[in-house]
Order: sequence, then structure tokens, then C-alpha cells
Amino acid sequence: MNDSKKAVILLSGGLDSATVLAIAKSQGYECYTVSFDYGQRHRAELEAAAKISQESGAKQHKVVAINLADFGGSALTDKAIDVPINSPEGIPITYVPARNTVFLSLALAWSEVLGANDIFIGVNAVDYSGYPDCRPEYIDAFERMANLATKNGVEGVGLNIRAPLIHMSKAKIIELGVILGVDYRKTVSCYQADEKGAACGVCDSCRLRRQGFKEACVEDMTVYR
Repeated sequence: MNDSKKAVILLSGGLDSATVLAIAKSQGYECYTVSFDYGQRHRAELEAAAKISQESGAKQHKVVAINLADFGGSALTDKAIDVPINSPEGIPITYVPARNTVFLSLALAWSEVLGANDIFIGVNAVDYSGYPDCRPEYIDAFERMANLATKNGVEGVGLNIRAPLIHMSKAKIIELGVILGVDYRKTVSCYQADEKGAACGVCDSCRLRRQGFKEACVEDMTVYR
């Protein structure tokens, strides 16, 4: 494995990020995975991420604690706000303010320490639930900023923010993941999973996931409560 072929992978423990890790691995990257304990409703996704990282053969896995629940403003970080079953048009209450900007910034710091030129993130602009920080223009803008704000960028090494799923439907993501050998039974996507990772089956994330398996004609092995 070439030392210059290192990548930091944002790994939430969900369907999309597990697929992104498999993509990076298939492209020959030495993978360094990072998850964030940000005050989310449950820890099941963090446990799933650790297992997925270990079983994928990632070089190293980190869990970074940063409590976005201190600010609240989202159904994912404030238990006083109910997780919606059917979100209205517009940006949903499950949007966590500035989450991807915070996460990518921390991944950027680690990438510089590692000498990694690539950061992978599983954002999606097709089945993205209306989140502004999942759009192509956001990813492009962050990459430009990263190359202005870092030693590697200033010295001309360059850094790439890779979002391989950004234009793919959930069904296409699942189809690709199956080809790459992703075991989706081990992923946790639900906004309000229980302590064992069992999904509610009714939140926006569960509905998108269930529909994706249906459209991909792949059996949904998700454990629902």
C-alpha cells in the first residue's frame, strides 16, 4: 500500500458511510475512519461504526467527542424535539446545524497529521432529506476552503473531498454496496434506534432506507422494532 494513498473516511455507522468506506477500500486507499460522538440520541450508530471499521480492515478508527447537543436546535440532539414521521417541505428539524462543516473540519485536521490527501464523506444530493450541507456546491466550497486553509493546500499538495454517492439514489447506493460486499445488517441508519440498533421504521431515514432496498430488489435485513 502506497503511503500517499491514505484517506480519512467519515463513518457514522449508517448505510451510506459504510458504502463509502467500501468504495475507498476498493480503490486501494489505506483507510482511517472517524466517527463523532456529538450528543446524538443513541450510541448504537457509534458501536456499528466501530465494528464496520474493524471488519473492513481500516488502519485506525477514532471516535471524536464534540457535544453539539450543547446548542440543540435539532431533533437528533435535543430530546425535547420529537423526531418527525413525515417531514414537511424544506429543511427538516432533523438537520443538525453546521454538522458536516464541523465533522469535515476535524477530519481535515487529522488528514494533515496523517499526510492523507483525500477525505471521503457519504453525503447524498438525491435522497438527502433537504440538508443544505449535503449538496455538491457545499462540498466544492469546502474543498476550496480546505486548500486555502491548510499547510498542504498552501504548499501545493492539495486535498480532495470525495463524495462518491452524491448523485446516486438510495437504490443505486445499495446495489453498489452489495457488489462491494457491504453487510447492511450491521449498519444503523434510524434517527431513533434503540440501544441494540433496532430501527423505528417510520422516521425519514428509515423510510428512505426501506424504499431503497425495495427499489434495488435487495432483501431488507434491517431489524425493526
